[in-house]
Amino acid sequence: MSGAASSARPRKRSLTLQGHRTSVSLEDAFWEDLQAIAEARGQSVNALVAEIDAARGVSAGLASAIRVFVLAAAKAR
Repeated sequence: MSGAASSARPRKRSLTLQGHRTSVSLEDAFWEDLQAIAEARGQSVNALVAEIDAARGVSAGLASAIRVFVLAAAKAR
């Protein structure tokens, strides 16, 4: 499989939110940007995702909320 095709497939990663382990599936591009945003803010990815989780609506899934957050950050640049 080519690099572009494999990076388009969601990858599951484990995070800790509110003391509980959870898994989130995101494409590599979203994981990379999420990591860069967290580093720029001086936070861990877990801390940033906890903020995103706290701000999302009850109808939004966590992976979707992360994607929207990363997209909004990219548009703001």
